[in-house]
Amino acid sequence: MKTAVEELSPTRVKLTVEVPFDELRPSMDAAYKKVAQQVRVPGFRPGKVPARIIEQRFGRAVVLEETLNEAVPKLYGQAVDEVDVFPVSQPDIEVTKIEDGEQIEFTAEVDIRPNFDVPEYEGVEITVDSATVTDADVDAQLDALRQRFATLTGVERAAAAGDYVVMDLRAEIDGENIEEQQASEVSYEVGAGSILQGLDDALVGMSAGEEKTFRTELVGGENAGQEADVIINVKSVKEKVLPELDDEFAQLASEFDTLEELKGSLREQVRRTKLIDQVMQAREKALDTLLEKIDIPIPESALKAEIDARKHNLDHQVAESGLSRDAYFRLYQTTEEERFAEFETTSARAIKVGFVLDKIVKAEELGVSEQELTNFVVRRAMEMGVQPNQLAQHLADNDQLTLAMVEIVRDKAKAVLADSAKVVDTEGNEVDLKAIYTEINGEEVVEEPAESEEQKAEA
Repeated sequence: MKTAVEELSPTRVKLTVEVPFDELRPSMDAAYKKVAQQVRVPGFRPGKVPARIIEQRFGRAVVLEETLNEAVPKLYGQAVDEVDVFPVSQPDIEVTKIEDGEQIEFTAEVDIRPNFDVPEYEGVEITVDSATVTDADVDAQLDALRQRFATLTGVERAAAAGDYVVMDLRAEIDGENIEEQQASEVSYEVGAGSILQGLDDALVGMSAGEEKTFRTELVGGENAGQEADVIINVKSVKEKVLPELDDEFAQLASEFDTLEELKGSLREQVRRTKLIDQVMQAREKALDTLLEKIDIPIPESALKAEIDARKHNLDHQVAESGLSRDAYFRLYQTTEEERFAEFETTSARAIKVGFVLDKIVKAEELGVSEQELTNFVVRRAMEMGVQPNQLAQHLADNDQLTLAMVEIVRDKAKAVLADSAKVVDTEGNEVDLKAIYTEINGEEVVEEPAESEEQKAEA
């Protein structure tokens, strides 16, 4: 087999592949067997029709077509390996010549990862946040803990922001009650920012036993997007009472006997979190520094596929939310146009990141051990709330184990970049990432993807 490469653009090539007929013999034998199973010839059992009879009755073109259908995809794969290109799209293949008994020729146009060199990354200087723990950091953790153990106490006054009300809700359009837009005994924090516009304003100043009507746009159900009158009936008003910060609270909220012991533990937790944040920041900033030095053209097909995938995922999230499209975007304080514009930028960056990290994976000869794959599956299963064996089977059944391994080695490539950099914090202190790995008990520091607003809502 002989392969010639023509560069159509920095991101697209045309392969011209010539294949001697002898190399098609295995595929041709398979084609005869397949055709023999499909045809019916009197005097022969299915699958036992001789090749010469098949050619006499149905023509050699039938066999050649089946041969090429079976052989060309494999030959294309061999050609790609031979010329060392990295396809990022499905090829446009055309058989351009068939010389029966001599050779065949086909062309394949495909988008590829462009050629580029990765700049030197040893000693790159980056700055991360300080890991110094302040009293304010500890106080913030204590406040969050107090919020978790807060109690609600009924009050005989009008509701204010931060209070909780228990209420009944119903909606009417032109005086007609909307059955699916009713809810009873709903507990809600006033000022929390309901997607039902106007609810917070209506609740402020209402007392138990009062009823009020306000007009708004419905956000879910069959009448989503329509104007309606929403009637609120407040059943009770409660205020949040935080527990006192004392030893009794420490015993209630933790395994510690004193508040000082609890504070000490929280201080250690904050330090650990900040150390891990330093590692994550170092990896991302080392990568960003590298990306700024490289101008990589992005294949149009790859960019379109990435954007389409994100749009499809967004459509799924909107449908799962049960909200109207307008209400969904209003909930996240954005617009559809803004999200689509964001997809353009983030998709291009994601593709560029993949190209760069794959180069580093190859240069550093990074691989994935069985234990690393197992750790990945266990960790991801815990995040998803499923059994590791169940997730592993799902990945295997859907041919996603390769994607998992790609994710693992790309994370390892990020670690290589960070470990090769000169890292300092905002206070000018040198940050020793390897010392951090040791301090956090030698655990693998895993790259955690940034959580989207939609994922936070789903959680």
